[in-house]
Amino acid sequence: MSSRTVIAIAMPRLPASAFACLAIGMAAATFVAADPVRAQASSPGTAIPMGSGPGYHDPRSPFKPLQEVEGVVSWKLLSSVTVKADKSKVIPTFPSGVLALDKRTVKVQGFMMPLEPGDKQSHFLLSSVPTSCSFCVPAGPEGLVEVRSKTPVRYTLEVVTVEGQMAVLNDDPYGMFYRVTQAVPAAR
Repeated sequence: MSSRTVIAIAMPRLPASAFACLAIGMAAATFVAADPVRAQASSPGTAIPMGSGPGYHDPRSPFKPLQEVEGVVSWKLLSSVTVKADKSKVIPTFPSGVLALDKRTVKVQGFMMPLEPGDKQSHFLLSSVPTSCSFCVPAGPEGLVEVRSKTPVRYTLEVVTVEGQMAVLNDDPYGMFYRVTQAVPAAR
């Protein structure tokens, strides 16, 4: 058996969506590099136009987009943060409506992205859009909320709503903008 055969056996077969995500990412990078205005806007110290917002909901997704629910923090509000690049990190600037959520008990809804093995999760991300590729993060930090729950929450592909204490993060080492701690499952 040749080394080529061993590599082929050891490597998992990647779904076509993985290659689509890579192609889209490469195309976006090429688009920015080819457009001097976008390239200049992406330079350090300026607003970053690409990758902002709560993520992209693929119209082919079997999951419906999230609907605004009264009493649940709006992803539109969370994604209203602006960012600037400063050397090796991104610095968020939060509007007053987002800052008002800091250290408050809030409800947040989203699609669960597990961070631990198993069907019950105590540490996970909620995304404003469903994941369409297991190799890609569906949104930037303004479209994600890190959740630490009091008790494990069963993993599901459906919308999850939790209630807990919100932290608005200015300088998180992992690049997160939002974290909910002491979370418990909540009704929508």
